[in-house]
Amino acid sequence: MVRESKTIQAMIKIYCRDHHGDYGTRGELCPACRELLDYAELRLNKCPFQENKTTCANCPVHCYKPSIREKIKVAMRYAGPRMTYRHPVLALFHLLDGRKKAAVLKAKT
Repeated sequence: MVRESKTIQAMIKIYCRDHHGDYGTRGELCPACRELLDYAELRLNKCPFQENKTTCANCPVHCYKPSIREKIKVAMRYAGPRMTYRHPVLALFHLLDGRKKAAVLKAKT
């Protein structure tokens, strides 16, 4: 889960720096991107699959509210290709996680 958290942080930071002026260049996020990151980390910590998770795009359970899901998609679509150059190890692991078969959530009895 730590790696997934670092990946989402890196992606949102790339997006914020390139779209919201001074914020990303100073190493901090704008308020909107900070809120998006906080929400993403909250959902990541509550993920029912934990260490067996695939990427959120391939997950059978969508934890994000629809409006926030659209925001995170925009940020990830922008930052994804740029991750290869700025954070190659995180990008590689994210690519490998995306190839994992989606886990099946077992019903509680």
